[in-house]
Amino acid sequence: MNIHKLNILFVLSKSRKRKDSKAPITCRLTYMDLRKQFATGLFINPDNWHNKEQIAKPPDEDNNFINTQLSLIKQEVNQAFLFLKVQKSSFDTDDIYLQYKGENIKIEKKLLEVFNMHNDSMNKLIGIEYTKSTYSKFIEAKSHTTDFLKYKYNKKDINLIDINLKFLLEYELYLKSEKKHKQITINKSIQRLRKIIKLALSEGFIITDPFLLYKPKRVENQVVFLTPKELRKLEEHKFSQPRLQQVCDMFIFCCYSGLPYNEMSSLTQRNIIKGFDNNTWIDMYRQKTKKQFKIPLLPQAKKILDKYKTEGTRLNKLLPIITNQKFNSYLKEIAEILGFEKNLTHHTARKTFATTVLLYNDVPMEIVSELLGHSKMSVTQAHYAKVVQSKVSEHVSKLNKKLSRK
Repeated sequence: MNIHKLNILFVLSKSRKRKDSKAPITCRLTYMDLRKQFATGLFINPDNWHNKEQIAKPPDEDNNFINTQLSLIKQEVNQAFLFLKVQKSSFDTDDIYLQYKGENIKIEKKLLEVFNMHNDSMNKLIGIEYTKSTYSKFIEAKSHTTDFLKYKYNKKDINLIDINLKFLLEYELYLKSEKKHKQITINKSIQRLRKIIKLALSEGFIITDPFLLYKPKRVENQVVFLTPKELRKLEEHKFSQPRLQQVCDMFIFCCYSGLPYNEMSSLTQRNIIKGFDNNTWIDMYRQKTKKQFKIPLLPQAKKILDKYKTEGTRLNKLLPIITNQKFNSYLKEIAEILGFEKNLTHHTARKTFATTVLLYNDVPMEIVSELLGHSKMSVTQAHYAKVVQSKVSEHVSKLNKKLSRK
C-alpha cells in the first residue's frame, strides 16, 4: 500500500449487532501508516454486505440508500483530504476526519511555544517536583534554541513538523562552533530539547520523533578528585585570608560528606540526627532527585561543623553562606596557592568523597551509590567504573605478590 495515498475502507462491525440483527458500518481511514475509524450511522443486515466490492446487495430501497450515503461519505472524505494536501505541509488521519466533519483541525504548534508550555508548567512545580536550578537550565536551553533559530534561519520560531535530524545536527554544530560549548554541555542542551519534543509527541502535536535516528556523541567521563596526599595537604594548610580558609573548610567538609552544593548550603541542625547505631548521621533529601539519603558524620566533617558552631553562622545554617560562583572562584585561588594543577570545583569534593574516602577504602559500590543519594546504581557505576577497575588492579597486584612468595 502506498502510505502517501489515502485509503478509505468501509468495515462491518458484526460484533455490535442491534436487536434487529443489523450491524453498524464504520469508515476506516488509513494514511501515512496511521488509522482513524469512525461511525457512519448506517446499519445493514450482514448477509447484504459485500466487503470486496464495498457495496450493499441486492439492489432495493434500503441497500440503494446505504450505497448512496457511503458514496457521499467517500466523496466528502476525499475532498477533505485534497484540501489538506493544498493547505498544510503535514497532517494525519485525525486532521482528515476533523476537516470532513467541518471542525477546526489541530493547530500547528511551534517549538518555542511548547518550550514555554513546558517551562510554565515546571515553574509552578518548583519546590514540589523541581528545583529553581533545574528550571533555570530549561530557561537557558530555550535561550540557546532561540539564538540558534535566529542565527540559522533568521526566525523567531519554527513549526514542530519542520524539526528533523538535519535540524538537530545543525543545532549541535551551532552549540559547538558558535557557543563554544564542550560536548558534555552540548549533550545536556540536546537532552533538554529532547524533553520538549517528547512533550509535543505526548500531546499529539507531532506524530514522528525527529530524535529517532539521532545519536549523541559519547563523552568519556573523567573523574577529577583529590588524592589522599592532596587532601592531606589541603587539610594541613592554613590560609591567611579568612574567605579562603572558610571555603577550604567547607570543601573539606564536603570531601568527607559528599554533600552537593545545594545540600551543603541548606544544612541545618535538624539534618543532624542520632542513627540506629547511636552514631551521628546527616539526614537529608537530595533537591535534584527528591531521594532521601543518610551519611555518617565522619570525624573530619564533625570537626568543621563544631568550628562554625563556635564562630556562628546566619539563618540557622551550620556552615557559612556563599554563592556557588564565589565558592568555585575561591577554589581556583586555593588550587593555585597549593600548586594543584586540577580544576577544583565544589563537585570535586563530592568526587573525592566517593573515591579517596569511600572506594579507595574498599566501601562497596552499592553503599557509595546510597551515600551519594544517586537515583540509580547505574549512575554511580557510569562515573566511577574506572576507579573501581583501578582498585581491583591494586588488589590483584597484591594477590600476585602474595602468591609469588609461596
